[in-house]
Amino acid sequence: MTTAIAIRDVRREVKILRALTGHHNIVEFYEAYEDHTNVYVVMELCEGGDLLDRILSRGGKFTEDDAKAVMIQILNVVAFCHLQGVVHRDLKPENFLLKLKDEDSQLKAIDFGLSDYVKPDERLNDIVGTTYYVAPEVLHRSYSTEADVWNIGVISYILLCGSRPFWARTQSGIFRDVLKADLSFDEPSWTSVSSEAKDFVKRLLNKDPRKRMTAAQALCKCLIFYLLSS
Repeated sequence: MTTAIAIRDVRREVKILRALTGHHNIVEFYEAYEDHTNVYVVMELCEGGDLLDRILSRGGKFTEDDAKAVMIQILNVVAFCHLQGVVHRDLKPENFLLKLKDEDSQLKAIDFGLSDYVKPDERLNDIVGTTYYVAPEVLHRSYSTEADVWNIGVISYILLCGSRPFWARTQSGIFRDVLKADLSFDEPSWTSVSSEAKDFVKRLLNKDPRKRMTAAQALCKCLIFYLLSS
């Protein structure tokens, strides 16, 4: 049986989807229906699989130019969410679907189940998200929209080199690395990546959220990179 807490969480997700729907990089919300025990949500059909599938189909990583195109879409939607006062809290490749199976298909952000509204001066304190993508300040139980930018930094690192920036065999080990380990670009796959792209990733994965780029700042920087390389 669906619990009252689960139904409450889905209702919050529906409220957020209603507020955000219409953005071209967010899955289209159509309607929600509720009976005595369940909430049913009707959304846009995306047929191209998720971003993780696409990464794996390309041998585990993207070219720098293709990664830029993906990051522009991700940053576009996250900057929009933050402008609306919404923090996603679980950004990862699996939560971006491709509208079509085409190579250049549009990305659609999904799964706003952990999302919440946050005021400019408000700090959240519950530890949520996916282990490999959790920001340091989330582990310290004091965070805001900057935590989403850290998620994006992890995604960009994966897109460019094919591996995660922080890895261990246990959750506690991963969290320890997230809090204390230095970001490394020592893997051979980084040798072909530009210094500008590495600097971009560093600025997304700054452990101090006050020094991290905002989603809007990162979007502007990414657009400039993209235009200069076109």
